[in-house]
Order: sequence, then structure tokens, then C-alpha cells
Amino acid sequence: MKLYSQRILALAAELPHATRLDAPDVSCKKRSPLCGSTVTVDLMLDGDRVTGFGQDVKACALGQAAASVVGAQVIGLDHASIAKGRDQLHAMLTSGGPVPDAPFDGLEVLAPARDYKNRHASIMLAFDATLGAFNDVKITS
Repeated sequence: MKLYSQRILALAAELPHATRLDAPDVSCKKRSPLCGSTVTVDLMLDGDRVTGFGQDVKACALGQAAASVVGAQVIGLDHASIAKGRDQLHAMLTSGGPVPDAPFDGLEVLAPARDYKNRHASIMLAFDATLGAFNDVKITS
């Protein structure tokens, strides 16, 4: 299977929620130092659950494909579900782990990138920016 398959290119071209939110609860921008790819994520939250999502993705087709899958699934999920998907994707790429569980099972399209370590940071950006936004939320009591 080629690294840049038709499925990856199609996902990259169909990026959901590809505009920033007007008044997000929190935003986070992450950058891959190796390639310069960036992903900025805006979240609207109800407690620990994502109710609105916007993203600005400046990345290679692999990073865009990952952002496409994440963006299509993230609304309605909580921090723990998103973190689990991120950890499973990381394991799939770096240690031969299985494809992430649903709802992130569409990330299996990126399995051929296992052998391209220089692409991993770009692939992880959508998750890292989303979780970074959660980390930036000020908890009030």
C-alpha cells in the first residue's frame, strides 16, 4: 500500500470543521518542529464534553487525513475518549499496536506511516492540539 493512498488523499481533501470558531471556549495551536506542520483547534465545551469544534490545518496529506478523522468524530466526545484515541494512534504508529477503537478506527488508513517516523508528529497534531485545548481550560470551583 502506498503511503499517500487515494483514501488518505480523499480524507485530506474533505477536512470537516475546517473553519475556526467565532467564540470558542478554548483554543490551542500545535506545531511539528520537524516539518513545520501546524494545527489550531477551537473547542466549545459542556463540562468535559466537546460541543463545538473548529480547526485550521496546515499540514501534509497525512496530517490532514488524521485531522479529518479526528474532526469528524470529536463532537460529543469527552476528554478521556479523545485521549484514548490519541494513545491508540501513537501505539499503532510507534509500537505495532492495533488500529484505534471506534470512533477513531478510520485512522487505520495511516497504518502504512508506521515506517515513516518523520511523519508521526504531523499525524499526531490534531489529537495533540485538541487535548492541549482541554489542558488550557481553566477549572473553576
